Amino acid sequence: MTKRAVLVTGANGEVGHGLIERLAEMGEKHIIALDVMELHDSLRPKVRAAVIGDILDQDMLQRILSRYEIGTVYHLAALLSTRAEITPEAAHRVNVEGTLNLLHLAIEQSRLVGDRVKFLFPSSIAVYGIPDLDAKASAPPVSEEEFCNPTTMYGCNKLYCEHLGRYYSHHYRRLAATPEPHLVDFRAIRFPGLISAFTLPSGGTSDFAPEMIHAAAQGEPYRCFVRPETRIPFMAMPDAIKALLQLASAPVERLTRHVYNVTSFNPSAEEVAEIVLMAFPNAEITFAPDMRRQSIVDTWPAQVDDQQARLDWGWQPDYDLANAFDQYLIPNIRERYTTT
Repeated sequence: MTKRAVLVTGANGEVGHGLIERLAEMGEKHIIALDVMELHDSLRPKVRAAVIGDILDQDMLQRILSRYEIGTVYHLAALLSTRAEITPEAAHRVNVEGTLNLLHLAIEQSRLVGDRVKFLFPSSIAVYGIPDLDAKASAPPVSEEEFCNPTTMYGCNKLYCEHLGRYYSHHYRRLAATPEPHLVDFRAIRFPGLISAFTLPSGGTSDFAPEMIHAAAQGEPYRCFVRPETRIPFMAMPDAIKALLQLASAPVERLTRHVYNVTSFNPSAEEVAEIVLMAFPNAEITFAPDMRRQSIVDTWPAQVDDQQARLDWGWQPDYDLANAFDQYLIPNIRERYTTT
């Protein structure tokens, strides 16, 4: 066994890219990247090992456990909301059974080293299910305990996995003859819509905002699949990475819960379009709501309450609406398409 490693599943995804980049910048040299596809070339020098495999493959996970001493798991692999609604049974297998496999790996590693393995889990505002638009419009910022009635398979998966994390942290095999002395240190963040300047949107129902910017930068017309007045919370990708790392480093005695909201800004789709048009005056943006996807977004809160994260581990976003677009998104996305 060597220095305890950091396992990142879903390493090729939007969050995985940013997380591995940031961990490497922080001097972490023992990153194990796991994805169903070969790791992107830009990330390979930054990891100790790149494993191609499926989180449903328990034999593969056992090989990782036998070869590396895992101290922290960032479990990012998932089928996102839009694809999950097309193939809900496959989504359940990946999102729930895959998470269960990773939690079991963490339990086994905890037994081996005699210490809890940290398990960081990105949850989602998809766990919320606000009943109608009047309730959405009148609701104050929604806390972690309110409106937890998801209407999508993805939301159901995420909410259930939050409960699995609590179970593996406190109640695993509670009727066993010998109680488990070493459980999992499970920590979850309910992310809003995430917008990245460096990776393409990958199937989230909140992707209308990043899709709008990327289309404009390429000179392509964009038909937005939600109504102009649609409003949900968003966050720039660097803040999502910051939140994961900040929660991971927080002393356990400071944490009052396992699941935390975080948020940054919550523009309407029309406000996003106006900002994009200021940066790309020739952009062609129209609104053609897909009522099936719209009906999903309508159940998500317009804003969430992240006060507990601010109190427990000092959460504070670096990017508000203005500097997220002016300093991060617009210049980097513009450069992406002018240099290719």
